[in-house]
Amino acid sequence: MAWQARSVIVQLSILKSRGQAPTIDYASSCDISFNMRSTLNSLLRLLLFILVLGATARAQDVLPNCPPRPLPGQPVETPPSLTSQNGVLRVALTLKTQIGLMNYSDYCLDYSGPPGLGFVESPTLRLNPGDQLIMDLTNGLPLPSGAHASPISGPANASENGMGHDGMGPAMAGGCSGHMSSVATNMHFHGLNVPPTCHQDDVINTLLQPGDPTFEYRITIPGNDAPGLYWYHPHPHGATTKQVNGGAAGAIIIGGMEKLRPEVAGLPERLLILRQQFPNSPTWVPGPFEFTLNYQPSILPPPRINMKPNTKEFWRFVNASTQAFLKLQVTYGTDQQTLEVIALDGIPLSKPLFVKSIPLAPASRAEFIVQAPSSGMTGTFETLAVNTGAVGNPNAYQQLAVIETSKTGGDNLPRIPQLVSAGNGAVGPSRFANLAQQTPTTTRKLYFSEATSGTNGPTKYYVTLQGRTPHVFTMGEPPAITTTVGTVEDWTIENHAQENHAFHIHQIHFLVMDVNGVPVKEPYLADTMTVPYWNGAGTYPSIMVRMDFRDPDIAGTFVYHCHVLQHEDSGMMAKIQVNPAVR
Repeated sequence: MAWQARSVIVQLSILKSRGQAPTIDYASSCDISFNMRSTLNSLLRLLLFILVLGATARAQDVLPNCPPRPLPGQPVETPPSLTSQNGVLRVALTLKTQIGLMNYSDYCLDYSGPPGLGFVESPTLRLNPGDQLIMDLTNGLPLPSGAHASPISGPANASENGMGHDGMGPAMAGGCSGHMSSVATNMHFHGLNVPPTCHQDDVINTLLQPGDPTFEYRITIPGNDAPGLYWYHPHPHGATTKQVNGGAAGAIIIGGMEKLRPEVAGLPERLLILRQQFPNSPTWVPGPFEFTLNYQPSILPPPRINMKPNTKEFWRFVNASTQAFLKLQVTYGTDQQTLEVIALDGIPLSKPLFVKSIPLAPASRAEFIVQAPSSGMTGTFETLAVNTGAVGNPNAYQQLAVIETSKTGGDNLPRIPQLVSAGNGAVGPSRFANLAQQTPTTTRKLYFSEATSGTNGPTKYYVTLQGRTPHVFTMGEPPAITTTVGTVEDWTIENHAQENHAFHIHQIHFLVMDVNGVPVKEPYLADTMTVPYWNGAGTYPSIMVRMDFRDPDIAGTFVYHCHVLQHEDSGMMAKIQVNPAVR
């Protein structure tokens, strides 16, 4: 029997062996009894298990590189967590890859923790404002067929003659002056408002190659950063899609939400990370069966979320997909449930928002309160169909999980701390305080656009400052925008393409002021925002956002781009340079 057939048994035995781990409950992950509530579900599980064995047995006979991922139809497990101690959290991660179950291309951030935690991937990082995060990142990817990494589009920092490494000489050095290649990697701390410098949150020059020494990131969480949900993922231009889509992404939780939004105090916290998977096939096209929920495949039989009847839980959801525009919904029977939204993109709302569905662009996050169904009822957690435009990727309806109830449902979840009194642990002014009342010093207009060769040729992707000529971004080019610390700017971002795009900027959040020229009743902070597709006639869809460059910590050069990552990898990105304030 080839390795991939054996790996199912190996993974199950590993999971069982960790059932006694003090911080992770793996026991339910290895339940393959097929003792289901109905004959139909039993047959579906059996059929799927046989298909997994058959499909994976055809892969190459090598040992697994990545931690085991759950089989379909299991309870959704809480991701393993690491919490700062005495103001510091240190974690060592190694990026690896393999051809996994059902022939998917897996990329994993492997964490080999202390005794009891075991061999896991992408742990949740829990810190408080003012804490220090130290991440030791190792590039454990294999080199391609040759002995050296092959450049994608030249060096991040071009040499004097403009020539990059050609793959024929010594392997490229990584680190603070690394080169882009097909196997380079780095780390982006999405949504954190930290400096764009090497060893912090720089994705322009920081690139690690296989075989490079372990690279240290050392980040201080700003004391005025909002408590909430952020995430980390590789961001090597040209290779971001395959690494993130392979699963190399995890959550960051900054504590203290209960201090700003007391509605969540004492509630069980359920972290849900939606990822995608790419089959290892050159003919792959987006389809309806590519999502995972905490690495659990969202296919038949679907993942299971177990809740205690009629109780409330605080759900923290990361859209860590590379392309999916979601519209989240919870349904019990035929009734759409009301969701109490507490925060978006890590920023607590000024007051809760009560909605039936939550739209989320790729990379966006939502934190909301869900009430469980009554005893004996079941429900569904789902994403509704989203029209992404005439040339957009299909975003069909998909069930993400089945919601079930039991007397002990949710008992193993962490709980948001209870406040001792109404004023306990009050936090100071937020980083973006009074942004809505600021007078912008500059206004700018940018637009997304595309150009396709012939009727079905390759597409070029652009994000362009008005008045400039659209071009495909390369990492060695100068910044498209230059500004200064202390400025506040209003940007209008239009979409001239016939598919949705998702605007994201590093280092800061922006205030969403209006959509399609209509003012937003309650402006809110975000770091990623959908710009709807153009239908081919009339006014271009647009958003207007207020950029806050007042904090001196974000001085430097960083990027903004479309967070449909294939678009970003293909050139829909640009640099902004924020110069220190003139004294």
